[in-house]
Amino acid sequence: MNDATNPSSSAPWPAPLPPCLSVSRRGTIAILALNRVAKRNALSDELVLGMQTFFSSIPPDVQGVVMHGAGDDFCAGLDLNELKETTTAESFETSIIGQRLNDTIQFCKVPVVAVLHGAVIGGGLELAAAAHIRIAEESAYYALPEGTRGIFLGSGGSVRLPRLIGAAAVMDMMLSGRVYEAQEAHTILRLSQYLVGPGEGLEKGVELAARIARNAPLANFAIIQSIPRIVEQDPQAGLFTEMLMVGVAQGDDEAKARLRDFLERKANKVQRG
Repeated sequence: MNDATNPSSSAPWPAPLPPCLSVSRRGTIAILALNRVAKRNALSDELVLGMQTFFSSIPPDVQGVVMHGAGDDFCAGLDLNELKETTTAESFETSIIGQRLNDTIQFCKVPVVAVLHGAVIGGGLELAAAAHIRIAEESAYYALPEGTRGIFLGSGGSVRLPRLIGAAAVMDMMLSGRVYEAQEAHTILRLSQYLVGPGEGLEKGVELAARIARNAPLANFAIIQSIPRIVEQDPQAGLFTEMLMVGVAQGDDEAKARLRDFLERKANKVQRG
């Protein structure tokens, strides 16, 4: 298996992807770029369906994904040109494919790190909310302008975002058009787990994904599959799910070997920083 810190290389993917997406590899880490720069990486059906294909066809040797936007923006939301004159049934279909994509990302078989810069608006914020870790550059800014445009969140954001930043903040953003800059979204909303300087996000994302990939794969899988579900369960159901995950994770041969290494002082103890 390649080391995750190896230089980037272009990577053929197991399934064909549209030209609005590009993929490279850094060892065990796949780097996915939204590549509609002229449209500020706005979400077209082609882009959303292409990401669905990507996240549904991750090969066994990939242990993490870093998702970012080419150009100056992460994602400026839904491409509203595709909403013109749509019927109710067509609107439902657009929502269905967006919800399916973000469900696939949230419950991906490997951890997903989103690197955010420039516009993270509407559907772009819904997309970011589905990732497991968010790294924001200082240029990032966030908005939910749906109310001002006569539309509504349609890709699972009305479910995920209130749990992430609070219902009051989501309603304020949708009703008033409030825009949050990177620093205040990081400190007030806790929207991002990391805040970095201009141009530093991608390297931070790859470094973090590589660190996570050094964990036991089954432990990573248990974390990203169970925690989102436990927070939706009542306490007793959550405790039962936790108990199941203990058995799943600790029953893995690699986990047993890592525990032996720690007890025999072959593995480092937790350190500050």
